[in-house]
Amino acid sequence: MLQYRPCPKCASDRAKAIGFTWWGGIVGPKMLTHVKCTKCGTAYNGKTGKSNQTAIAIYVTVSTVVAIVAVTILSPSRQQNNPATSSGLSRNLDRVAIVPEEGIGNRG
Repeated sequence: MLQYRPCPKCASDRAKAIGFTWWGGIVGPKMLTHVKCTKCGTAYNGKTGKSNQTAIAIYVTVSTVVAIVAVTILSPSRQQNNPATSSGLSRNLDRVAIVPEEGIGNRG
């Protein structure tokens, strides 16, 4: 069993590793050695005995930026999905002429 630093709030040496959090899923708490005091419920860094608030903010910011970049890179752009521009047909669009059919609109 891992030995963690005493709780910064109540000085208890009984802390339990947190397996999942809303901000870091399963990976975040393990990366930050995020533990919770079993006596008072304070969550903190088990290695340093200090708060993880700054590290959590950095983790959430970096993971959000990485997710946005990944979605931006992996999602196709609208121009690539447009058959007129992606197949080269747009070069000929200025040559299209609309010719009225005989008898339509001509009453003479």
